[in-house]
Amino acid sequence: MTIEGLSFTCPPNAMLAVATTVKLLAEIALLALFGQWVVGLLAGPAPERNPFYRLLQLLGRPWVRAARWLSPQLVLDRHVPLVAFLALLFVWGGAAFAKVSICLQIGVALCK
Repeated sequence: MTIEGLSFTCPPNAMLAVATTVKLLAEIALLALFGQWVVGLLAGPAPERNPFYRLLQLLGRPWVRAARWLSPQLVLDRHVPLVAFLALLFVWGGAAFAKVSICLQIGVALCK
């Protein structure tokens, strides 16, 4: 990449680390949001009293807040976790695609 005559190069190993880290963070958030939904279904009318539900809610809260900030006010508050889940799913897909692309460039043996 060149900016005002300065050339920047990033080694493929660093790009692979970034793609892997983004993918891992998206996976953790996706599993937290999915687990929160499942525990909410199983816990009944008061899932907020369940400590495991509260832990998953704590893990997913930053992503739900980011989705609320990105989405228009037309989106209902009860749908914002779904928006966060779908956005994270797209981020995960992009990171997975980037990781596979980098691994194909540098060789699959180096990706293990």
